[in-house]
Amino acid sequence: MSASTDNLKLPQGLVIRPATDADKYFLKLLYHSTRSDLQYINAHGEFISELIAQQYQAQTVGYSNMFPNACYFIIEKQQQSIGRVTLDFTNEVIHVIDIAFILEARGKGYGKGVIQALQIAAGKTCAPLLLSVYANNWAAKNLYLKLGFQVEQSATPYERMIWYPTVKEMSA
Repeated sequence: MSASTDNLKLPQGLVIRPATDADKYFLKLLYHSTRSDLQYINAHGEFISELIAQQYQAQTVGYSNMFPNACYFIIEKQQQSIGRVTLDFTNEVIHVIDIAFILEARGKGYGKGVIQALQIAAGKTCAPLLLSVYANNWAAKNLYLKLGFQVEQSATPYERMIWYPTVKEMSA
């Protein structure tokens, strides 16, 4: 599987396209919406916003250092940005580094659709799909288990999960 998503069949009218510099504002807002854990800090709103901005910068630099060949994509529905997915295609494994959706797009099956499309693409190249999930994120973890992922490693607070294509996926 290459970094191109042209042949990726997505459900529900979803489209994946490469992220550009024009997406930076959306990506910052999206990251902010995923950090509800920091909203409960007993501090002024300005401090919390600055802390989240620093965490976003740390994540951006961390991903760049850990995954220098990663590909960054925007998930759209009806030409509106609703999420992101970051992938790394190395070591004969497709690594889903990150996937996130805006609040309004959560719980609608979009994440499931994206992961299933990635599974089909990974199956065609005989590559396992790898991801990490917060161990206490039961909704995401249960979804991945239903999609055939298995826990490969636990290192609190994350669990590393992997999906291996079967003969069926590889011949599709």
